[in-house]
Amino acid sequence: MTDKRIGSAKSILIVDDIPDNLDLLKGVLGPHYGVKVAISGRVALKIAASSHPPDLILLDIMMPDMDGYEVCRLLKASEATRNIPIIFVTAKAEVDDETLGFALGAEDYITKPISPSVVLARVKTHLALYDQKKLLEDQVQVRTAELMVKNIELDETRIEVISQLGRAAEYRDDNTGMHIQRMSRFSRLLGLSAGLSEEKADMLMYASMMHDIGKIGIPDGVLLKPGKLTDMEFETIKKHPEIGAIIIGEQRCELLQQAREICLCHHEKWNGQGYPKGTCGEAIPLSSRIAAIADVFDALTSRRPYKDAWPVDKALALIAQQAGEHFDPGLTPLFVALKEDLLAIMGQYPDENVPLPAWF
Repeated sequence: MTDKRIGSAKSILIVDDIPDNLDLLKGVLGPHYGVKVAISGRVALKIAASSHPPDLILLDIMMPDMDGYEVCRLLKASEATRNIPIIFVTAKAEVDDETLGFALGAEDYITKPISPSVVLARVKTHLALYDQKKLLEDQVQVRTAELMVKNIELDETRIEVISQLGRAAEYRDDNTGMHIQRMSRFSRLLGLSAGLSEEKADMLMYASMMHDIGKIGIPDGVLLKPGKLTDMEFETIKKHPEIGAIIIGEQRCELLQQAREICLCHHEKWNGQGYPKGTCGEAIPLSSRIAAIADVFDALTSRRPYKDAWPVDKALALIAQQAGEHFDPGLTPLFVALKEDLLAIMGQYPDENVPLPAWF
């Protein structure tokens, strides 16, 4: 059954066995999008696999016959429907429920009773990310053959797409993207100092722009919280590396492979006390060890609502102090020696004093 608004560019499929829930979500989304509804998982699968699939699916979990988890699993297993973003909308609010949802490939998780403004914001964000991801995939397909034959650098259009994809996560917390610009260039500098070629260092720079794309999957109430997080909230934050890896996915493109490993491992520590896997030492990819130093240094030297920016010398002293603990002991002295180049980048991409959440 459908209720499509004429002229709407995007369509949303709402899946729920409770008519009142369907009516509520239709009322929220109908003025902005074309709306399709399904009262069962089997109907949802047919609509998703049709010649006019939805651009995004809002999926209840607790349904008879086939629950939302099974619907999500089947959608993600099909080549035709696996890329459609799925947001669970459910009364199941336990951490384990969210974890299972993300593990099955869902992009987000909204708990009932819903907030209309939150639903609209999440839908808008994931539709924008979906469009950017499709554009990126199209660019990769078009350019791969040319890159293999001509061995040329990434063209400006593709780089801009990658940069915008990286900024999609920062858009969630109203950042200007200056963190991405500085951090990625810090990574390139350190990569060169560590012996990477210009080509490999450039690739590292572009890949590191997507290090926090997993923040797209963190609920607003946690991501935007201005104060100290609870233990449970911090456990939710700690999911963003794995979410980022899922968003990028398994790709043939070397750049996206490196972006995925940076997403997954940039919060790992040399001593094994990081997350999400507790990987240690050289088992952490070199790209992630480099990105970790660049990321922490920029966080320390940037102003936040809860702290002033650290002086560069103080931040570099901490980086040096954490050699062999948080950071690769072979990379830290190389980074400290780059002080003048780091200052030049900071001058080129200054903060614009946009507030960020306290956990950043």
